[in-house]
Amino acid sequence: MNLLPRPVSYVDGGRLCEYQGWQTVLVDGPPGGYRLLSSDAGVLIEANDAAGEMNALQTLRQLLGAQAFRAAGEKPLVIPACEIVDHPRFPWRGVMLDVSRHFLPKREVLRYVELLSVHKLNVLHLHLTDDQGWRFECKRYPKLTEVGSWREDSRFGDRRSAGMKGRPHGGFYTQEDLREIVEYARQRYITVIPEIDIPGHSQAAIAAYPELGVHGGGVWTDWGVNERVLNTEESTVDFYRNVFDELMDVFPAEIIGLGGDEAPGHDGELVRAIAKHIVRAGRRPYGWDEILESGPLPAGTVVASWRGVEGGITALGEGHDVVMCPEQHVYLDYRQSASPDEPIPVGTVTTLEDVYAWDPVPAGLTGEEPGRLLGAQANIWTEHLDSARRVDYAAFPRLAAFAEVVWSPAEKDPEFVRRLQEHHLPRLDALGVEYRPLTGPHPWQRLPGIPGFPR
Repeated sequence: MNLLPRPVSYVDGGRLCEYQGWQTVLVDGPPGGYRLLSSDAGVLIEANDAAGEMNALQTLRQLLGAQAFRAAGEKPLVIPACEIVDHPRFPWRGVMLDVSRHFLPKREVLRYVELLSVHKLNVLHLHLTDDQGWRFECKRYPKLTEVGSWREDSRFGDRRSAGMKGRPHGGFYTQEDLREIVEYARQRYITVIPEIDIPGHSQAAIAAYPELGVHGGGVWTDWGVNERVLNTEESTVDFYRNVFDELMDVFPAEIIGLGGDEAPGHDGELVRAIAKHIVRAGRRPYGWDEILESGPLPAGTVVASWRGVEGGITALGEGHDVVMCPEQHVYLDYRQSASPDEPIPVGTVTTLEDVYAWDPVPAGLTGEEPGRLLGAQANIWTEHLDSARRVDYAAFPRLAAFAEVVWSPAEKDPEFVRRLQEHHLPRLDALGVEYRPLTGPHPWQRLPGIPGFPR
């Protein structure tokens, strides 16, 4: 069996069949699930829903070989005879992509949507704003992109010891760009969840409209936690109500991100006000686990547990739905080995094997918590990932391991690395993904002399 993520059940028919296309019928079963039967009579897909058919087609693509992932070339002629029964372990199988620290052009975001679909991931969380850049076109407040979407310079490496790049950086998505991304994702049964981060990580907005901040300043050119946060004046609350109204007009997702993390000295008033505003609009607020310290949160709030699992456990006990994303396990910007060859090494060592070994269900849960564990997401922060090539290096092949963690049964496959190396890396090659080789970075993927901050 060479599939990734690993299906619930695979029965090998022991022979190859001529590939003649497929037909689909809808049946009852777990959401996103399917049964695929390949035989001399053709390929039959019994899909539990439309998302299940998409997942089955991604499996079919893998059965046809790496050539099926190329944009052009010889068509696959044979397929293994087999029977597959499959469905996801978790309903939320996500990736957070930080497009604020370093802007990714629309074409690259669309490419990542396709890569999520290949791996049966179904949530793309877009981190659209931060101290270093505002990427969402807000027509009511044009200075957010006129001023806030670009910075004069960027730190190259760790802020404690590295120099500056010496050139501006910027970009933003128009509302039509974002609607296109949302629709492209919808066609692949992927939900795009936007995030406007408040009250911290807001220096780009403060640079555009200084009256929003406790202190002023330009768009930040450094990394780390910025002590310049939003004030809680009613005018600031109204400003962000208007921003979120435009955001919710562009993004139809039920869940809307408001950040809430790393805001020194903030009392949570702005978080609570915007969370209530999101609820009044018929949506659900979604924030990092610090929002649990903001005071009473509306029913329906979703919590992303990133500072370990404790915040998620607390949130479940308080009746909130939870997405697990602890930095120690699924921060894919963290260094992939202890080797000095790793480019700009930051954070703790998080190997491919570490990601695969992780279980999103923390020890100690009783199953009787009033909240629901929706699933997990991998987070790709881009302070040190300044191009699509660098994002590829950080994300893959660890994201493939994460995809199996959130899709497949909890039991681990001791043959995972072999299966990945022999069968899945050729698919990534065919797709043009510039992943990190299992033996370490290519010479051109290294960044010698650029300091990181390993822990």
